[in-house]
Amino acid sequence: MSELLPSQEPAPVNAMVAAVVTASRVLVAISARSLAAVEDTLTVPQFRMLVVLDTNGATSLSRLAEQLAVNPSTAMRMVDRLTAAGMVERTADPEDRRVVRLVATEAGSRVVHAVTERRQAEITQIVAAMPDEHRGTMVAALQAFADAAGETQVDPTTYAGLALPGWT
Repeated sequence: MSELLPSQEPAPVNAMVAAVVTASRVLVAISARSLAAVEDTLTVPQFRMLVVLDTNGATSLSRLAEQLAVNPSTAMRMVDRLTAAGMVERTADPEDRRVVRLVATEAGSRVVHAVTERRQAEITQIVAAMPDEHRGTMVAALQAFADAAGETQVDPTTYAGLALPGWT
C-alpha cells in the first residue's frame, strides 16, 4: 500500500475511502441481487470468470487465472464447475492443439448479459435519484478511481438503451 503524499491530509483521504467503501457495499449488494435473480447457483467469483471470458474471448487457464488474480488451481476448479453447468467450454487452440482455450458458451454469455442488464437497471434507478449537479462529478471520480485500479473503462454507449430520465 502506498504512503500518503505530503499534500494528502488523512481526514480527506479517510473520507474518500469511507465513501468508496460505502458505495462498494451498494454495488456488491446490487451485483448479488442481480446474480441471484438470474442464476442462483453461481457464485460471484464464478460470475466474474464468466464476465472475463465473455468480454475478452477465448483464453488459456493461466491467463484467466492471472486476470482474476487467483491461483491456476482455483481457476481450474471454477472452470470445472462452469463447464459442468454448460457455461464454459474447453477448446483446442487452432495454432497449437496441445493448448486448451477456455471460452464462455452461449448459455454463459446469456447469463452475463441478463445479470448485467438487471444490474444496469438498478444502478440507473439509483443514479436517477441523485441530484443532477452530482452526476458529472461522479462520472469523473469513478473514471479516475477505475484508472488508478488499472480497470479498463467500459464504453458508455454500451448502456445507451438505459437512458436516465431527463438525459439525452
